Amino acid sequence: MTLHPEIAAVTDRIISRSKRTRDAYLGLIGRERDQHIARPGLSCANLAHGYAGTEEDRDAMRVAKAMNIGIVTSYNDMLSAHATYYRYPEQMKVWAREAGATAQVAGGVPAMCDGVTQGYAGMELSLFSRDTIALSTAIALSHGLFEGAALLGICDKIVPGLLIGALRFGHLPMVLIPGGPMPTGIPNKQKAAVREAFAEGKVGREDLLDAEIAAYHSKGTCTFYGTANSNQMMMEMMGLHIPGAAFANPGTKLRQELTRAAVHRLAEIGWDGDDYRPIGLCVDEKAIVNAAIGLLATGGSTNHLIHLPAIAASAGIVIDWEDFDRLSRTVPLIARVYPNGAADVNGFEDAGGMPYVIRELADAGLLHRDLLTIGHGDMTDYGKRPVVAGDGLVWEDPGASGDDTILRPAAAPFSEEGGFRILTGNLGRGCIKVSAVDRDRWTIEAPCRIFQTQAEVQAAFQAGELDRDVIVVVRFQGPRANGMPELHKLTPTLGVLQNRGYRVALVTDGRMSGASGKVPAAIHCSPEALGGGPLALLRDGDVVRMSAETNELVASVDPAEWALRQPVEAPPPAEGMGRELFGMFRSLANEAEKGACAVLAGME
Repeated sequence: MTLHPEIAAVTDRIISRSKRTRDAYLGLIGRERDQHIARPGLSCANLAHGYAGTEEDRDAMRVAKAMNIGIVTSYNDMLSAHATYYRYPEQMKVWAREAGATAQVAGGVPAMCDGVTQGYAGMELSLFSRDTIALSTAIALSHGLFEGAALLGICDKIVPGLLIGALRFGHLPMVLIPGGPMPTGIPNKQKAAVREAFAEGKVGREDLLDAEIAAYHSKGTCTFYGTANSNQMMMEMMGLHIPGAAFANPGTKLRQELTRAAVHRLAEIGWDGDDYRPIGLCVDEKAIVNAAIGLLATGGSTNHLIHLPAIAASAGIVIDWEDFDRLSRTVPLIARVYPNGAADVNGFEDAGGMPYVIRELADAGLLHRDLLTIGHGDMTDYGKRPVVAGDGLVWEDPGASGDDTILRPAAAPFSEEGGFRILTGNLGRGCIKVSAVDRDRWTIEAPCRIFQTQAEVQAAFQAGELDRDVIVVVRFQGPRANGMPELHKLTPTLGVLQNRGYRVALVTDGRMSGASGKVPAAIHCSPEALGGGPLALLRDGDVVRMSAETNELVASVDPAEWALRQPVEAPPPAEGMGRELFGMFRSLANEAEKGACAVLAGME
């Protein structure tokens, strides 16, 4: 099938816009490949230090005839998705030996859990943990001991941070290795209903805790389709996983064989062989477009409207929100996974999962098939499903959708358009995820009530002050103000108001969780309020119109009055919980549309 002309046009637009920066990047990784510090060039003392902790592999490393794989791990057992990585390094060393290679843990990166910090001060460190992970990845790979790298990461900031750091070593072949989702607990809608009941005071804390533990109950990724699982989808769409690796459950034979295959494949794509596939060439403009297409086709997380531009920028590629908006009008929505539907990611996988999605999009001309993937071929391989056969894997056609309430063919989608819209107006630019919002709520026009913290919103709700049609504005939540936290704690509160029949919406320069759903929300508003952005000009009672139908985000204020308004004073920087340590990141961060990324802004 010929590529859809609008996808081709958006891709060409990105290639043209990125030419200077992409050429510079390709020049960098070419020089690094030819001139970088490599193991044979290290002094004997340097090598001895690097080999001292690996007695069992020291002789093989000393010969330096085969790839030494640097494992960058994000293991901890506080984050359920990453607890699965506990035994991975020792297993991967065995599998590396099977392939005639060696492996070492090059370093660890932090992996915070947004589910733990949600609504509390620690959430203000969340976005910039991505920058910290990028820096930690660079440190891990800076020793000159590795000819390839295996990146162990799953959750929200971890995969973007790993990629941002890894792409600065773009001459190295690398593979992303996931851990898989936990088994299904109580239905996500049941969990959400208990949260809303708790917000109204209808159930107590013990009932809420019981529901939460029944939902988040074992090792593995949370089963809703939020940012963590959207990460895994994107890695498939970019060809950076072993095909079909995203959603196999932890502890299964299939998961083990997929990880084993990833190690074996990494050993095959080094520069000493005839199939060199460095990550800097794998992640090109077409791969970035494929990732965006996957988000739209599956109703993925809005957080990637920030993360994907940052990942792209690390590879010298410039993508903006207009590209997302144009793609969204072309790419159909072919998946419904909670919060965009009733099924969780396990149900999605059982219905056909990413192999079905990729095959459908490819056959309809709705993705770039001709990527340089880490697999043996192009994206055609990612439209097949892995199955354990004997001591290895085979890949099979996924067949028809196993459940057409979860997955539909591209020719008969849930919606002809994808899940995002870009909004513009005198309140700046923002984005809205519409795939989970009922169509009759795509436009909300109401007086606004302005807050500066989530706690203020919840206090007003408890006092009955929001029992009306209202647009809740939470400002000074941008990257430079307080690190752009997610405001997911507001979802039950706003959901209760919507259930009561009110027309409500959220407008903010902050973020929402990838798990947020039914309440319309204009997020990532830019320019942010800090520094005089337009949200700082709003006053309580101003009528705000937010429309995904007409792409509007406007305050209905007389233009002459609007021009005379002065921005309100920003709150002082918060202290405690380590937030003061991140002042450097806040001060250097660029705008949301460029990735809200301090480490990349410092490279501009």
